[in-house]
This record gives sequence, C-alpha cells and structure tokens, in this order.
Amino acid sequence: MKKSYLGGASTVVAVILALSAGQAMASSHREAPGTTKMPKTDSTDLYMFRSYEPGRAAFVTFIANYQPFQDPGSGPNYFTMDPDAIYEIHIDNDGDGKEDLTFQFKFTNTLRNGTGITLPVGGKTLPIALRDGGTVTQADDPNLGEVEDYTVTLITGDPRSGTRAAVTNATGGASSFRKPFDNAGQKTTANYPAYANQYIFNVTIPGCATPGKVFVGQRAEAFAVNLGPTFDLINYVPIDGTTFPGGITQSRQNDDLVGKKNVTSIALEVPIACLTGAGNGVIGAWQTASLPQARILNPTATYTSEALQGGAYTQVSRLGNPLVNELVIGLPVKDTFNSAQPSADAQFADYVTNPTFPAIVDLLFRAPVNATLGTSFASIAPTNFPRNDLVATFLTGIKNLNQQKTVTASEMMRLNTAINPTPQASQQTYGVVADDLAGYPNGRRPGDDTVDITLRVAMGRLCYPVPINGVATDLGLCKPTDAPVGQSAFTDGAPISAAELQNAFPYLNPPLSNSPRTLGTSTVPHP
Repeated sequence: MKKSYLGGASTVVAVILALSAGQAMASSHREAPGTTKMPKTDSTDLYMFRSYEPGRAAFVTFIANYQPFQDPGSGPNYFTMDPDAIYEIHIDNDGDGKEDLTFQFKFTNTLRNGTGITLPVGGKTLPIALRDGGTVTQADDPNLGEVEDYTVTLITGDPRSGTRAAVTNATGGASSFRKPFDNAGQKTTANYPAYANQYIFNVTIPGCATPGKVFVGQRAEAFAVNLGPTFDLINYVPIDGTTFPGGITQSRQNDDLVGKKNVTSIALEVPIACLTGAGNGVIGAWQTASLPQARILNPTATYTSEALQGGAYTQVSRLGNPLVNELVIGLPVKDTFNSAQPSADAQFADYVTNPTFPAIVDLLFRAPVNATLGTSFASIAPTNFPRNDLVATFLTGIKNLNQQKTVTASEMMRLNTAINPTPQASQQTYGVVADDLAGYPNGRRPGDDTVDITLRVAMGRLCYPVPINGVATDLGLCKPTDAPVGQSAFTDGAPISAAELQNAFPYLNPPLSNSPRTLGTSTVPHP
C-alpha cells in the first residue's frame, strides 16, 4: 500500500481522519424529528470510493441509501420512492463548500393501463389490490401492475439554476430508467439477484468519454450497528471482550441491520476524469432529498392526485459523513442541519469542538470503571478542548490526504481520487488507520467498520502513540492524561467486512426476503 499521499503529515493523518464520522454508533436512520415524518426522503448512508471491482479502477462509485429499517416482506406496497421528491448526489471538486456537479434523480409511479392488474369477477372487471399479479422475472414484466421509473439529470453549477443535461441509456439513448420491484419473496421472484441485475444500466454521462453505470433498487443493509442496546443507554460494556473481562463479544447477533433489514439504494458509477474538474483530485460529496415547499392534501384523493404540490424545492434530508446528525448534532438543531448547505456548517462547530457523546459515556460508565479498576478518574471522556482535530476532519479535510484545493469549512465526505483502490480480499475494515488508504474516512466503502473506528477515536485513542508505518508515534494532538481509557478497544460488537459484500457494482447485496420465512436463522446475506 502506498504511503506517499500522507507526506510529511503522516504522523497526524493516520488517525485524525478516523474522526470524520463523529462520535457515535449509528448512521443517519430516523435521526431527526423531521425525517421521522417523511421516511421516503430519509437519507441513511452515503458510500463513496474508488471502484474496486476488477477492471473498474478508473471510476468512483457513489451509493446513496434512503428509507431505512425496511422489513423484508413488508407488502403489499413495499418501498417505492417519493414521486414528489428529488433525490440528489452533490459533488464539490474545488473546495468552496458548494456543489459543482449534482446528479438529480426523479421518480414516477405508473399504473399499467391506468388501472394496474385487473381480473374479471362475477361479470365485472376490477383492479386487484396488489402491485403484482403473478411471478415477476423480466425487466418489463406484465405481471407488475405498478411500475416505477426514474430520470437522472446532471446539473453543472447551482442545483436549481445551473445547466441541466440528461444522463441517458448508453444502449438506445433512452432518458428514463426502470427500478426493479422490491423482493416480495421466492414465489414471486425465484432468482431475485438475476432479476435485479437486469436493471443495472450502462449510461452516457454528458461530458464523459466513457460510459458509467446506474442502478436504483432495494438492497440488503450493510451498515453494521448494535442499534437497540446502544440507544438503551449503551446497554453493554462497549469494549472488546477478548481484551477486557465482561466486554462485548464480536457477533452478528449484536447487529440490528445486517442480515435483518433492507434499504433503497441509488448507485452511480462515474469516470474519475468527469469528477475532478480544476481541483486537486480530491472531491467532496453529500446526498440530499428535497420536497416542494407547499403541500395541500386533496380531500378526495386519487392515485394521480393525492395532494397538490407547489413552490420551490426545500431540502429536508442531508447526509455526508455517517453519524453526524445522529449523535453529534444537538436535538434542537437536527432539522436545521438537514436543511443547511455544507458551506453554512460553521454554525454547528460547537458540537464538534465540544462533543457530547463522550460525555454521555462518561456519565454512564465512569463510576463502574472506577469501581472495577480501583481507580479514581475524574472523567473517562477526553478532556482536550476544543477538539480542533475534529474540526479539521469534519470541516476542512486532512492535509496531504483528502484536503481540497480550496479549504472551506463544510461537512462532507471527502475522497482523494488519486489513491488506488484496494482489492476486496485485501481491504482492512479499519480503513486508513490500518494502513489501507483507500478506505474510510478517505471516502467510505461498504465493508469499512465506521462504528468501531469512530468510537475508539472519540474516547481518546489519538492521545496515545499510534503505529505509523510500524513505528509508535506521538501525534502531539493531546496527552495520555487527557484520555484515561483511550487505549481501550471500544466496540459495539457488530462486525462488518468487505468479504460479506459483493465485489461488483452495485456492491451491496441483493435484498432479503421473508418468504419463505428465513429471518432468525440466516446470518449475513450473500450475493
């Protein structure tokens, strides 16, 4: 693995960058009061990485997930996208905190023949109550009564007033794409992976000499997290049990999402040459969802007229790095964060310089730690305030790794596109801190264990010497006395690795079904 991208700052970079996801143990699932009211527009996870599928190293893959906590088999309507919303992936390639490129996705739901599937019943022909009326195996299956299509628009400049151009199918030039039906079960779709793969399209992207790829559809969750016990006042000992008596043991049984839930993914693969612009090769990205500002419910609603929508599109959901709005941003301003642009993120700086989650850990565990170890720690949370290392990671990027040409304080995920991808079999779940520069937080891959990385750093690992190229190095960011438990192997006990996922676009595994019933006996979904 090349180390040259760290340059003279290697003693700082290798672990500061692990802070880019914040201080917590869950990604952006139902993270703000507003998003709980609008689950179809809830941004959950953003992945951005150099494509590691063999032969695709010249591309960057973006995966923007929406609609969390999808229970397999949740029919009959399943999880269509909101046709009133726009879903966007924004890219800043010069560091001014504003998007230079935006890929905008817009969805349309249509009843086949205006009615859906119909059946003759007692001399009358009536629409059935279900979206499907038989087995579904082909790309435009006549047994689907409701179909879901989408368009992709590349916007250069401001996403509302910039230059717009359609992304089209590289075969035939069509500007509309179809989304596969969600996984209803094996009787409906016996081979769901083969069915869904028909909806991976090669696309012509304006200004790009080489076609990219697009896929939108239901996928199995890949974000490993011990969610329920974590929000029950961290109802476990959050240290690896192999290093600490009574600590939690790594097990898929600790996971509330992987192997249990599905999500809807917007996956896009773009040639690197089309992304970097005039910058230094580092790009920043974030995903959003927006709705029309005004909505009037129709008292006599129909399929095509549930409500009247009007006014400018208003951003209601946003995600760059994982965990930020979940457990870093304070409750009173979570919806403010979701509506804000990255260039306005200085208003949230106090939540980064003085993070509250380590203080919660201190309140919950200081007394038991002191009683168990016979110590008298005044605090087990780090006390090096302000957390300027977090400011650098959240808002400015890391110098000599993923800092952009122009440095503007703004929260987004950053990726150095000059760093080669690591093959799936060689990927390290701890990313850059494990000498895998192609991993989190230099972008984020599905197999990167963001939870454990961020939890350990939040509790002060950077205050102790860290191994840099095999040499224990004092980073000079804080002192061991600032973090009395900073060398502990903090974890939520829910592991993940690249080996559990696909080695090809769209990388996330096909969605779980619950017919026949297999949940409770299965572990991790496989391609």
